[in-house]
Amino acid sequence: MRGHLCAIALALAAVLLAAGPCSDRSVEARAGAASGTPQRVAPPVKPPAPAPAPQPQPADAPTEATLGLPLFPGSQYLTSYDAGRGQRYYLFGTTAGFAEVVAYYRSVLKQKGDLVFDEPPVHMFEVGRFREDTMVFPPGVTVKDYTWGGLQGYLNPTPGAKPARVPTVIQIVPAPAAAGEPRRLS
Repeated sequence: MRGHLCAIALALAAVLLAAGPCSDRSVEARAGAASGTPQRVAPPVKPPAPAPAPQPQPADAPTEATLGLPLFPGSQYLTSYDAGRGQRYYLFGTTAGFAEVVAYYRSVLKQKGDLVFDEPPVHMFEVGRFREDTMVFPPGVTVKDYTWGGLQGYLNPTPGAKPARVPTVIQIVPAPAAAGEPRRLS
C-alpha cells in the first residue's frame, strides 16, 4: 500500500510540475541541488488567510455533482488534464492555506488521508478503490502547498484572472463513471 502511494504521489508530482510554471527561486534551488550543494529552504511563516471569497466559475467548470466529490468552499476551477482510461485530473486553486484545506477534506471525507510529501507538502485522500486495469490514478483529492520554500503560488492559467497566483492547489480525480451511470456525491 505504501509503495502504491509513493508511485501515485510521483505521478501526481509529474502532472503538477508539468502543469505549473515554477518561479526563479525554485529554479535556483534545483540548480543548487543539481550541483551537489544541498539547498534547504524553510517554508515561510504566514498569517492565516482571510476566509475565501466565492469566485465566479466558468460555465464549463465541473461541479460537486459532476465530480462526485466535495469542492473546497471558494475554490476556483483552474483547468483539467486527460489522465487516460476515461479519467481526468481537475485542478482547483484557493487562497486558503494548505492546513485549512487539508482540515476541510479530513472533515468532509471523514478520513485522515496521507501526507505523501513533507517538502513541499502534498496530502492525499483516496476515496475509491484503485483498479489498475481500468484506471490511471486512484479516485481522490490531493492538496499541494505552492508557497513552500518562498514560492509565490501556482500561476493561474487564465490570463488576467484574479488571483494571479493561488497558494494551494486541489487536484480532484473522480472515479470513471460506468457507461450511462452518473457520478454521485456520497
